[in-house]
Amino acid sequence: MAAAKRARDRWLFQLGPREPGEVLLVMRRVFILPTRAGLAFCGLLLIMLIGAVNYNLGLGFALTFFTGACAVADMVMTARNLGLLRLAPGRAQPVFAGEEAQFELHLHNPGRRDRYAVWLGFQEQGAPRHVADVLAGASASVVLATPSTRRGWLAAPRVRLFTRFPLGLFGAWSYWLPDLKVLVYPFPEHDAPPLPTSGAASEDGHGQVGLDNFAGIRSYQPGDPMRHLAWRQIARLDPASGQLLTKHFEGGAVAELSLDFDQLPPGLDLELRLSRMTRWVLEAEQRALPYAFRLGRQHFPSALGEAHRAACLRALALYGSEETA
Repeated sequence: MAAAKRARDRWLFQLGPREPGEVLLVMRRVFILPTRAGLAFCGLLLIMLIGAVNYNLGLGFALTFFTGACAVADMVMTARNLGLLRLAPGRAQPVFAGEEAQFELHLHNPGRRDRYAVWLGFQEQGAPRHVADVLAGASASVVLATPSTRRGWLAAPRVRLFTRFPLGLFGAWSYWLPDLKVLVYPFPEHDAPPLPTSGAASEDGHGQVGLDNFAGIRSYQPGDPMRHLAWRQIARLDPASGQLLTKHFEGGAVAELSLDFDQLPPGLDLELRLSRMTRWVLEAEQRALPYAFRLGRQHFPSALGEAHRAACLRALALYGSEETA
């Protein structure tokens, strides 16, 4: 049933593929129907017409035809309030999985008439919830958001534009599928293990990452090095519990840190490993630790900064997909 409805909508409303660049909303793409108020208004006109015919009232005919002409004028103005707008995709910033992906859309009015109360929203979210006024010769921007559920590219859903301006007797709408997408990074793992200790020691003699200061004992987490296990504390526990403890270190001024995907425990879920790498990238950036990055065939030498961070997160987001560059 849903497939048949989608096929009907594609045929009836001319729903095509994605449209790159700027799009002109020609009049044949604008659909219009009377609203509930418009239907009630039509009923009122019919009653007025019947009364004028029965009682042969010239003033009744004049009033009926005048109000009918007003309704026709409203229909034309409603359709023209939406038609011939120019639509263009804007910016779309990367997000982490689970966050809302935001798509910026631009509306440009090349005509001499102001356009008021143009509502926009993603078709899959029901009635449009964002409204914009586009003055003559000017542009307006609207940001639409949709949840992101998994890493990779997230394409913008189909946009629905709607207006009832000026009288609300008719509703005109149109559809637009912009060629716009957002890159979704893996969600950073909560309570991830400390940064790996495989980084090279600095030239000033400091130890490896996370080995300078012993910070305490905590529960073992997958990925912790075996040499960090706190054997003395484990021996004091009940052997039946099977609990493992590991030593936790903080600090560590080093010149280089290596984040290597292949060094993670192979038994871990793929998405969990990507989430852990994401957390480590963010943590290394936060602590201003230069880090090298390796993921499959992609290797980035040790660096630090926004460009390096974006390249690493992009590689994590597109890992396993056809587009990895």
